[in-house]
Amino acid sequence: MVMLGNTPYVAARAKARRQKLADRARLRQLINQSPEQLTVAVGEIGYRSEIDIYAGQLTGGDLVEAALTHNLEHELENMLSMCNGKIRKIVETYTSRFEYYNAKVVLRAVVNEVDLEKVSHSILPELNDINTPWLKIIESADDLRSAVVQMRRKSFGPALVAVSEDARLSDYEDALDVHYFKSALDSLKGKGADIRFLKDLLGAEIDHRNLLNILEAEAVGISFDEIVSMLVPGGRILPARAFSSIAAGGKDAAMDLLRGSSRFDFPAFEGALSASKEMNSLDPVVTWFKEREHAIMKRMSFLHPVSALPVVHYVAMKVQEVNDLRFIVRGRLAGLSVEVLEAHIL
Repeated sequence: MVMLGNTPYVAARAKARRQKLADRARLRQLINQSPEQLTVAVGEIGYRSEIDIYAGQLTGGDLVEAALTHNLEHELENMLSMCNGKIRKIVETYTSRFEYYNAKVVLRAVVNEVDLEKVSHSILPELNDINTPWLKIIESADDLRSAVVQMRRKSFGPALVAVSEDARLSDYEDALDVHYFKSALDSLKGKGADIRFLKDLLGAEIDHRNLLNILEAEAVGISFDEIVSMLVPGGRILPARAFSSIAAGGKDAAMDLLRGSSRFDFPAFEGALSASKEMNSLDPVVTWFKEREHAIMKRMSFLHPVSALPVVHYVAMKVQEVNDLRFIVRGRLAGLSVEVLEAHIL
């Protein structure tokens, strides 16, 4: 069992698993298949046992989505169980975000009065014991605040309870984001390339989240002061000390900061903004941010192959595969064209 805590071993396992993930060619094949063929095709990629688990009670998109989620939850648990000591703490800093994601799923389900069965047949499959406490909150919550109160013992519970009782869903989601990033950055203490690079990645994610908030806020006419209240501290390109200039100048001030940064490809970002304007959608910007994050992750995992970084890279790529497969299956069932799916996936 000592071998399981060995960093070279865990990093090698993560890299081997990453190489088995579906590549662009495989995803293109899936996009071109009929909805009826997709269940079999997804099973062949590596989700057969999970599809078999749910095949007795679910069909179609629900079957595939439950299988994908079940597989992902157990894979995250499995990878974490291989790690111990310093490497476990670093990997856990990244994977802990999925508990925050589940909290958002629960809050959205309660606010939108989503049927419990619908949630338990897709995003939080009930046959996975990990999801039982989350489903119980949805079942027993009368409103948003009662769901929050039931989460009070979670690590982020006090941050949620501190939000005003008459707050909107978005305020609670913002509180979750602020708590996750602050906790993650605070946990990355000490020296080492893996800690330094993971801090850089988290900083980039914070910058991307803040930029999206600035763009969305400008589009709907939110005041500059309100925009700043939505921003998360910890970014590298838009640090907290720059928030006052954003409060005064809004999007233009943020663009000036990006333009002057040597760590940011502003011309490429302008291309994404231009495409976004043409489509009247932030999708091109979101895609560009995701690609930038993946490029940072890929670089850091290859620069430091014997560290926690290849594990973080694999986890991120595994999540991306599940999200891509979920989007393909749901998109095909909804009648989206091959061209639309390829534009979002490839």
